[in-house]
Amino acid sequence: MKVTIGHLYPDLLNLYGDRGNIQCMMKRCEWRGIEAETLEFGLEDDIDFSKLDIVLLGGGSDREQMLVCQRLQEIQQDFKEYVEDNGVVLAVCGGYQLLGNYYQTDEGRIEGLHLVDLYTVQKPGRLIDNIILKSELFETPIVGFENHGGRTNIGENMPLGKVLYGSGNDGESGYEGIVYKNVIGTYLHGPLLPKNPHVCDWLIKKALKRRYGQEISLAPLDDAQELEANAYIVNRFVK
Repeated sequence: MKVTIGHLYPDLLNLYGDRGNIQCMMKRCEWRGIEAETLEFGLEDDIDFSKLDIVLLGGGSDREQMLVCQRLQEIQQDFKEYVEDNGVVLAVCGGYQLLGNYYQTDEGRIEGLHLVDLYTVQKPGRLIDNIILKSELFETPIVGFENHGGRTNIGENMPLGKVLYGSGNDGESGYEGIVYKNVIGTYLHGPLLPKNPHVCDWLIKKALKRRYGQEISLAPLDDAQELEANAYIVNRFVK
């Protein structure tokens, strides 16, 4: 078995250690004997989504997001077809915002990719703190760190989880992130996956099912340290 990960524009969208998410996916595949490779794409590179099993779209500043989005508009249709065909995507922070219809900033509107029906508006003050979610997808909570000025409205879409501690999408709704088909969009970084191996394995399982056409059980790994770190955050902030 093999998994190919596409890391889009890591030179511009790697503000919050998103390479750690790539490393986590690679190692959890390799430890199970699953061949894994990562293809990095720059702004001038062509992207053949048919060769990718997982796509990572990381976070960057507003300026970098605007540069990236101008390029992504050129491949929007291919990206959209990949998503609608159950392609697996992890979009973090700025990448999450780019999934939607637009991001309204103080400097102007950044046109989104229209891959998911959501939008983001920049508002005064940043939402910065540890954050803990309870997700319908997992028994184990999801933990991470958030630092964003945008407030994201996901409409009727499914959130990644209910906020147990922190601000989430907008600091008001009580929910964080989005799940659409095999796409996870989230403000959690730091990076996300090493602290949440259950989320990483969800992405890998979805990618393998899409590639091989059947559910594939993942061999269990010793996640004692990862789960201990996860539990420490939960116990510290959730009373």
